[in-house]
Amino acid sequence: VQLQASGGGLVQPGGSLRLSCAVSGRFSRIYHMGWYRQFPGKQRELVAKIMMNDRSTTYSKAAKDRFTLSTNDLMTAVYLQMNSLQPEDTAVYYCNAEVEGTGIPLTWTEYWGQGTLVTVSS
Repeated sequence: VQLQASGGGLVQPGGSLRLSCAVSGRFSRIYHMGWYRQFPGKQRELVAKIMMNDRSTTYSKAAKDRFTLSTNDLMTAVYLQMNSLQPEDTAVYYCNAEVEGTGIPLTWTEYWGQGTLVTVSS
């Protein structure tokens, strides 16, 4: 199973970016997917995640009202629309997914995509 992330870059304050992440490989189903971010010298923190069984979403306080997480029809990809970006949003963003394997007994494994740098600066 692999997570392919894309969409980072440089944006001016107040601007927007859209991050994408797709899951590929062999698995039964995805439990949840989302995005975390990491500031230099800090631990990764949740930005937003979506539960695939009911598409319910959870946002961090910083992301709520500015970011929107969505998924595609097959629920194998997630998109993080980030609006009103500010310099304090500058970080490396990581896609995350918890995936059920195909074997017996059932196993759940957490995967991470490669980080994508988001820089908000004038």
